[in-house]
Amino acid sequence: MVSIKKIASDIGVSTATVSNALTGKGRVSEEMVARIQARADELGYRPSIAARALKTGHTGILGLVMPDLTNPLFPRIAQTLSIAADRRKLGILIADSRGSADEQSEALHRLVDRGVDGLLVVPQKGTTPDPMPVPIAVINTASDPTNSVSADHWGGGALVAQHIADIGHRKVIILGGDKVSEVQRDRIAGMTQTLRNDMQASVFWGNRGVMQAVAEVQTGATAIMTTSDLIALRVRSELIRSQVSVPDLVSLTGFDDMTFASIMHPALTTVAQNVEEIASRAIDIISAKIQGAAPAQEGETVPMRLVVRQSTSIPTHPAKRRPPQ
Repeated sequence: MVSIKKIASDIGVSTATVSNALTGKGRVSEEMVARIQARADELGYRPSIAARALKTGHTGILGLVMPDLTNPLFPRIAQTLSIAADRRKLGILIADSRGSADEQSEALHRLVDRGVDGLLVVPQKGTTPDPMPVPIAVINTASDPTNSVSADHWGGGALVAQHIADIGHRKVIILGGDKVSEVQRDRIAGMTQTLRNDMQASVFWGNRGVMQAVAEVQTGATAIMTTSDLIALRVRSELIRSQVSVPDLVSLTGFDDMTFASIMHPALTTVAQNVEEIASRAIDIISAKIQGAAPAQEGETVPMRLVVRQSTSIPTHPAKRRPPQ
């Protein structure tokens, strides 16, 4: 393993000068910093986490706890947070709480035991992370009082509801996965509070709600708005089984713009999170907390973006609608 002493010997300066140049401390000329950094790169120098921890009290490692890495959205968030951390020369240890509040608590404690400087948490729905001896940044939704940064889930719901209203739908179904989820409740609140007074909306939840939504199409509902692309995919499968055409007989929307949304048939109208901006703000917030500073913008939400594709269209007049077979 290459040491600071080796770099100092090659350049002909003291180890203190090399250390200051690599950490940005002390008075070292820009020319000398460039020379030292170039030689360190040539030799493949990597700072010792243990040595840095002894000197600064920080390991440069963050812990990240995700609720369920089998959900396609969460690996994307984890990767984006990792990229944002890399830009600050920070590492991330990732734990999956696997849908369990107890496992979430265990994961948080394990990461603290491994010496992380701070924790990033996308919490299990309906839970609040345990108090920890290191700073925490929570990525959830505006209705969570512990939220540090998140997408504007209410605003995203409003965007998709406005789209459905604008293209002429008047009887709609809103479908969520789990009432415990603050994120899904905020999305549905954005939808319901944006619909026009002359619109009729029914809200259903879970697997039973999927079947109720499909049945409502047969009694005149012309649009189904869901709180996730995964739910929309499930609804699409049930509509195919019932020989209900999208968007000819019913428009369908999702949420989160997952990778499969654009390759569904028809391609799914959905709402996209600005994951990069959320990740950048989350890293800024946790970094400030680790340094003992008051983070800027904590508690704010990041606007979402409507992505209109082929799964939504102007509703067919009731007299012209072909009944499901």
